[in-house]
Amino acid sequence: MSSRSVVWPEKTRELHNHHFDSTIWNDFAFRDDDIVISTYAKAGTTWMQQIIAQLIFEGAEELEVAEMSPWLDLRVPPKEVKLPEVEAQTHRRFVKTHLPVDALVFSPRAKYIYIARDGRDVVWSLYNHHANANVVWYDALNNTPGRVGPAIEKPVASIRQYFLEWLERDGFPFWPFWENVHTWWEIRHLPNVHFVHFADLKQDMAGEIRKIAAFLEISIDEDVWPKILKHCSFDHMKANASKSVPLGGAFWDAGASVFIHKGQNGRWRDVLSAEDSRAYEDRAAAELGPDCARWLAHGGAPD
Repeated sequence: MSSRSVVWPEKTRELHNHHFDSTIWNDFAFRDDDIVISTYAKAGTTWMQQIIAQLIFEGAEELEVAEMSPWLDLRVPPKEVKLPEVEAQTHRRFVKTHLPVDALVFSPRAKYIYIARDGRDVVWSLYNHHANANVVWYDALNNTPGRVGPAIEKPVASIRQYFLEWLERDGFPFWPFWENVHTWWEIRHLPNVHFVHFADLKQDMAGEIRKIAAFLEISIDEDVWPKILKHCSFDHMKANASKSVPLGGAFWDAGASVFIHKGQNGRWRDVLSAEDSRAYEDRAAAELGPDCARWLAHGGAPD
């Protein structure tokens, strides 16, 4: 596909809430080798950041991945603080976003990796993230000047109820789910976009990492390949969570390890009824279409 014939996405709106300030992308100066990691959230974002850090820095130990790879559209700290810090980075930059495509400034100069996961698994991880957050987290999101819209509040005690509200109110209390998946699915064939599914990464991490390296045009030194795999394993990341989690885990009283929680799929099967699960699957098919819904549920190569 010739870059001259590509119709590149255009930004059409801004998104603001207790987490987002999408206007930061309007002022972000892209470089030719920038990497943008995108997910809805809780779909393997931190794992992908670790993988890319290991590829860039060739299996290095003790990388401060959370500092190296900021969540660009998180409004804390404000863009006046964050943008100069990112601009000062001299390594190949890899930032993350949780925005849908139409709220981004999309650059042909960057490479985009979108990682997704069945929405039921997303909610189980999201609930753990939300339920274990401490007063520092709430204070940062709700009381830092510039918040648009309602505050985020403590979650309900029942994870099933949390899921049902998330489904009924499309991503509540965070942000819409379906538009995120749909807008990225629509651009999956662009030459600078690569799709990864959490389940595929779980099943064949080594194979998926090699695909990611090829997409990013990073040559793998086979002598350091075992180190890369070790450092990207769940056990290693769990044991060294403070390096990967924002502020070393200060937003959770149980520490960084609660952020990198279980890394498992299917935990919802013991809680959701068949009717609950069917409601999710019907909604996925209606919102995404059969091909995308199937990929989101099972992974594999996107059509």
